[in-house]
Amino acid sequence: MHHRYLDDFTPGERFVTAGITLTEAQIIDFAMMYDPQPFHLDTDAAARSPYGGLIASGFQTVALTFRLFIQTGIIVESSIGSPGIDELRWLAPVRPGDTLHAEIEVLEVKPSRSKPERGIARLLYKTVNQHGDAVASYIGNHLLKRAPTLSN
Repeated sequence: MHHRYLDDFTPGERFVTAGITLTEAQIIDFAMMYDPQPFHLDTDAAARSPYGGLIASGFQTVALTFRLFIQTGIIVESSIGSPGIDELRWLAPVRPGDTLHAEIEVLEVKPSRSKPERGIARLLYKTVNQHGDAVASYIGNHLLKRAPTLSN
């Protein structure tokens, strides 16, 4: 996919990323560093949990979803951060062996009034597993540069 600036996005436009398969080791490694709950760390404890087995941290799912989109290269040159995310939801557990991809929809493109060289693109992220089930969703508010020809 080719690189884009703020004004290159259109509400309703959609993108689909490549997929990534999570291993048990990746889930446990992430949990040890960032979310050390037993159902993310310990297969025996996870088996006794309401999930009936090891599951990935929702934070790992969100981070992987974002990584998959960034790896498309679409906003790598125009991104200048984010003021935050909205409406984060973990919809279903992610388990070892699940293959995830991201489906992204442009919701809104809003140039800044005070800083005309930038603006916000609101993108709806859905994380989808190999069965077609949505496992997470959130709205990313991307602070993006406008094309140099439009901001001069």
